[in-house]
Amino acid sequence: MSWEIIALFALTGLVIGVAGRWVLRAAGAPAPPWSCEVASAVLWAAVGWWWLAGSGPGWWLPVPLAVTAFAVPLFLADLRYLRLPTVLTAAAYPVFAAAIGFAAAQGGAALAWRAGLGALVFGGLHLGMHWFRPDSLGAGDVKLAGSLGAVLGAVGWAALALCALASAVVTVVLWALARRWRAGVPYGPGLLAATWFLVLSPVKSAGWP
Repeated sequence: MSWEIIALFALTGLVIGVAGRWVLRAAGAPAPPWSCEVASAVLWAAVGWWWLAGSGPGWWLPVPLAVTAFAVPLFLADLRYLRLPTVLTAAAYPVFAAAIGFAAAQGGAALAWRAGLGALVFGGLHLGMHWFRPDSLGAGDVKLAGSLGAVLGAVGWAALALCALASAVVTVVLWALARRWRAGVPYGPGLLAATWFLVLSPVKSAGWP
């Protein structure tokens, strides 16, 4: 394994983290010093290690990298401010679409179809939850669910169910541990963490080689 390549992934992640912290500050949700940069560098290095270890095809690599780029600042913002800045949740759609499109060019058109349906199903499910209980699920969570649904759909149908279950468990844990969230418990961190792990652990039923 080439540690120089992993270091390059980490350096790139650091730069992406700088950009993420700048966006958070501009959106009125500043992150603690170096939190975005360090987390991005570590997670990008982890994705690089995953790829070099042969755990997934190279054509899929842009997807976990794109998810990581958005997951870190969104995770920090929701955890600290109970906010998912629209500038990030909106930008995730074209970026994820481009990454999935690249993957579909080599992984098959079915991957793109699953992504589109995944976005509709997952986003629609969370939109219904928001309409039914707006006090428990914010509009930012709905916007985030649509883009993450595309990624999860590309992984495989089972990933949608696994993410929903895992994010619910994380939310319950946060509710039990974090007494300081008087206005509610952040739902985004569970979605983001579950999606990140799932894109690095592709469900075999997705038709991967």
